[in-house]
Amino acid sequence: MDLRLPLELQQRLNANFPDEIAYLVPLSELSYWKIGGLAQCVIKPKSIQSLQSTLAITSEFKNVPRLVIGDCSNLLFDDKGFEGVLIQIGNGLSKIEIEDDLIHCEAGAWVPEIAYHSYRQELSGIEHICGIPGRIGGLVYMNGGSQRRGILENTESVVVLSPEGALSTIKSSDINHSYRVSPFQGKPIVIAKVTLKLEPKSRSLVRNEMRKILSSRRKKFPRKLPNCGSVFLSNPAMYDEIGPPGYAIEKAGLKGTRKGNAQLSTLHANFIVNLGGASSADVLYLIALARNTVKEKTGFSMDCEVRYVDSKGNMMQAHEYTDTLPVQT
Repeated sequence: MDLRLPLELQQRLNANFPDEIAYLVPLSELSYWKIGGLAQCVIKPKSIQSLQSTLAITSEFKNVPRLVIGDCSNLLFDDKGFEGVLIQIGNGLSKIEIEDDLIHCEAGAWVPEIAYHSYRQELSGIEHICGIPGRIGGLVYMNGGSQRRGILENTESVVVLSPEGALSTIKSSDINHSYRVSPFQGKPIVIAKVTLKLEPKSRSLVRNEMRKILSSRRKKFPRKLPNCGSVFLSNPAMYDEIGPPGYAIEKAGLKGTRKGNAQLSTLHANFIVNLGGASSADVLYLIALARNTVKEKTGFSMDCEVRYVDSKGNMMQAHEYTDTLPVQT
């Protein structure tokens, strides 16, 4: 695969970010699913200022796809790769500062590390995130969490950047959210920093709650094979009548179903695991199969928590893409 970025863009990126840039990067090395073709370019900013500059420069090249990513713990990249610039927020933007009952985190801060700091500082409210892999920026974007909770319940403010890199702050009073839904989804903004507000609680109580959550995750979730966590969102109405997505998929007789080298996990049916060399097409087939079969048997549509990223940089809930494919049953 030849490098197909405009020469002027390459020259400016090389001049400004010599230690933060790589070309023709296998997406399978970035994705938790270990799936995806080559990305033309990946930049890993080492500061918020560097992130702003990256956005400013790339925004001038309107015909070059651009996408900001974190740890890719819930992304399915296409086997065709990515034809533009990926901006990956990670360890270079991972500062954590604690001020009384507030935790200030740059977007690349590791979620389990934030949970650990809350435990050490005897602060409660985010125990449910302790076992979730990924970066806080992505968690806020998804309003992610566990125990049917979301991180935005404890979010005091969010610093965001415009597509061109301009900085602004959004307060909690302006952050409307619901289960796995945030006001940042579908918006051309980038999360740069997050402030969480917690409550004092004894260290032993916080630790005990985290231990229970981690123990439950270890027993229920596949850990040895590449996966992106829960594929389908829990629908409250379906949960009350049928149960969670994993149970609905299992009752539909699909647990353990395999397509190529992708499989609906034999441990938890709401996980799709990569048995080795699975393709994005394999995963998308199983998503369509599970969604359509459960719909036929229960009347409920299961929407995806996982996002699919095509080669042009379009990111969508995976079912939005599979719904355009021929029906799989």
